[in-house]
Amino acid sequence: MASAENSLSSSGQLSTDVLVIGGGIMGLWGAVKAADAGLSVILVDAGEVGGSASGGLLGALFPWMPDRWDEKKQYQFDALVSLPGEIARLERETGLNANFRRAGRIVPLPRPHLRDIALRHQRDAETNWHQGAHRFHWHVRDGEPEPAYIDPTACAAGYVLDTLAARVEPRALIAVLKAWLMRRANVRIIEHARLERLDAGRGRAEFSMAHPPLSLRDISPTRGESRPLGASHLPSSSPESGRDVAPSILSPCGGDVRQDRGGYAADGAITITFSHTLIAAGATSFPILQSRMPPLPKPLGQGVKGQAALLKADLDPGLPVVFLDGVYVVPHEGGFAAIGSTSENHYDDPFSTDHHLDAVIEKARALFPALRDAEVIERWAGVRPKAIGRDPLVGPLPSNPNVIALTGGFKISFGMAHRLADSALDHVLGRSTAPLPENFTLSGQMAREIKP
Repeated sequence: MASAENSLSSSGQLSTDVLVIGGGIMGLWGAVKAADAGLSVILVDAGEVGGSASGGLLGALFPWMPDRWDEKKQYQFDALVSLPGEIARLERETGLNANFRRAGRIVPLPRPHLRDIALRHQRDAETNWHQGAHRFHWHVRDGEPEPAYIDPTACAAGYVLDTLAARVEPRALIAVLKAWLMRRANVRIIEHARLERLDAGRGRAEFSMAHPPLSLRDISPTRGESRPLGASHLPSSSPESGRDVAPSILSPCGGDVRQDRGGYAADGAITITFSHTLIAAGATSFPILQSRMPPLPKPLGQGVKGQAALLKADLDPGLPVVFLDGVYVVPHEGGFAAIGSTSENHYDDPFSTDHHLDAVIEKARALFPALRDAEVIERWAGVRPKAIGRDPLVGPLPSNPNVIALTGGFKISFGMAHRLADSALDHVLGRSTAPLPENFTLSGQMAREIKP
């Protein structure tokens, strides 16, 4: 490995131990874990860090059902239990707040047969949802939750209170992760740089710059609370926001930036040499990885469009997340509620919102009466990465073991990315601290999904 500081080689190229391609939730945690291990890190994003699917609205952190327990469910359970401690450390070191809350989840039971299923899950949770002093429950209860904030007809057979579920504010967590990385001398962040060529054998990647090439290593982000949900339409320190806010996404075109053209060609190209690279570029990870594999009969993964909305309502932020029939209602700090989401395999415009979101909003208003007259202050769409086997896709390419996949989290990335990053770093450091379930590995998904 190289030294734990990014360096400029004699040829004018940037050199690093770990090159992270993609600055979403997976890539950011991958960079944090690599930097924590003392490695030098360069994180490169084609746009702005957290500006794609990870910059959404929901932030619901749901466990899989407690029945039919296996190593995959255990891995996710361990990740959800450890996440608040991981976030708290970064919050202490940055002075920012990711607005994590173990709020729990309400699942209304509109029909009697659903109650029977829930009672079986309640027993399964008693058996499986515990780790040391941590014990969580899948309580089945009569009537409707107190206070009465859910349509009572949805709770005709009672409701479930899941005490393991949590929520986090996605943009605030992205801001915490980015701020922590930007305080590390062994980390460099480059935005608006698109991958053009990846030569794994030589450990060399070439990027083209969409903007004048600036290094973000020397930005000093403002300390204090991160930008709240719903504040994207408000200027910093706006009286309407109720508090001073730091920008949650910094770009090379703004902020207190010192130009650093070391390693950048005059034409806006950049070359980085590396020992290992983590491919964490969301849905665009799949073609990057697949181009370095033998021909496959079907794609390694795909992007699935999701639409969500943010509403302003006078809600208690401590209320549990509500989930029914694919619709999420996620109370957040400051009187906001995020609702969603769609799952669209076919779409024309990945970033537009349309009648699909309108239908979700209507269902959420019917389920959650306090939102019936709430103002919609943001409509959002983005594309989430779904791997060929639906599970996260982590691990080295067989032909290029220094190229490591860290993608495919789909709807569960925020609850597991920190632990998946540990597993990815195991391959870099030759350790085994977070062994992966076979279904989460690149080789495992290929063997299961692509038959000879």
